[in-house]
Amino acid sequence: MTHIHGTTDSKFSKLKDALASCHADGIMQGGSVAVVLDGKPVAELWCGQADAAGQKPWARDTLVNVWSCTKGVLATAVAMAVERGRLRHDMRLAEVWPEFAANGKQDITLEQVMTHRSGLNGITGDVAENIYLDWPRAVRAIEAMAPNYVPGTVCAYHALSIGTLAGETLRRSTGKMPGAFIREEIAGPLGADFHVGVAAADDARCAEMIAGAGTYEWVEQVSSTPYPQGVENPRPDALAPNARAWRAAEIPGANGHATALGLATIYGDLTRAAPKLLTKVSIAEAIRSRFRGRDAGFEDETCWAAGFRLEDAEWKPRASGTTFGHGGWGGAFGFGDPEAGLGFAFTTNHMLGFGEEPDQRRQRLINAVYDAV
Repeated sequence: MTHIHGTTDSKFSKLKDALASCHADGIMQGGSVAVVLDGKPVAELWCGQADAAGQKPWARDTLVNVWSCTKGVLATAVAMAVERGRLRHDMRLAEVWPEFAANGKQDITLEQVMTHRSGLNGITGDVAENIYLDWPRAVRAIEAMAPNYVPGTVCAYHALSIGTLAGETLRRSTGKMPGAFIREEIAGPLGADFHVGVAAADDARCAEMIAGAGTYEWVEQVSSTPYPQGVENPRPDALAPNARAWRAAEIPGANGHATALGLATIYGDLTRAAPKLLTKVSIAEAIRSRFRGRDAGFEDETCWAAGFRLEDAEWKPRASGTTFGHGGWGGAFGFGDPEAGLGFAFTTNHMLGFGEEPDQRRQRLINAVYDAV
């Protein structure tokens, strides 16, 4: 029998059963789920193992790489810089980053970057697999390249490059690297356990990533179409987060490490009646729809706000129409539902593939939450 640790408000008791079923059915080695309602934690649960060998129990403070869930926190940081007048969604990146203008990139806007339409869905040419571990090197490579597409004409998911594009723009406008901005301006004030750039002292509480069934299927599928339409260059490695170099780096589109409560706390603040991070007006501007159409790489319909995904198929059946958030490769998931005043997050080290059907772990947990609210 799966033992579930943690606490919930009495009306969220079904969430325990949903999490237990994921572990019992073998679709989760270890993980956690959290719900923040009206700014207050109402559920924080965890179970299973934080390593592949099954020798390290998942703990309340276990950190795990949440992949593209990081993009939602990056979008929050960008929205804060916009609110403070440091950035504008319609501004050209070259206004604060002059070197970026080279080779036909002079008119690319922040909104195009945040909606994956900048034409820079990967780094052109034969580049090192670890280029994103070296911030200056990745910045120089992007400065030197020409767009893969005419900016603004094609939506092609920026799996890793969005972190450098938006992160360097944030750095140029605020004077802070994205990891420091998130630590000092978001995670710190909220008491949220979320990191872009994990300190060596926290290595012991990091979970080991496991590439489960179908983990690489989407990479292979998208890669069947020649780059640049296909997956980003260089291709991501599911087990990269198990290395200190990945954890220590700042890859603000993909290497955020968090507890479920840490991620849910951020979304919980953005959906509460009196947010701490942003005004209601700024939140509304950040989460309004800016692009609806087809993604050239995944060949499916998508809808983007300023860095947040909208109308996700996995929350859409139960959540309100104003819900925003971002999923991560392999299973992690975080979103905020303003109408319910709810922040939700699921984290796991057991990566699974993206099939035609929704991730059963996400579906079970989301259904349990909305059955309660």
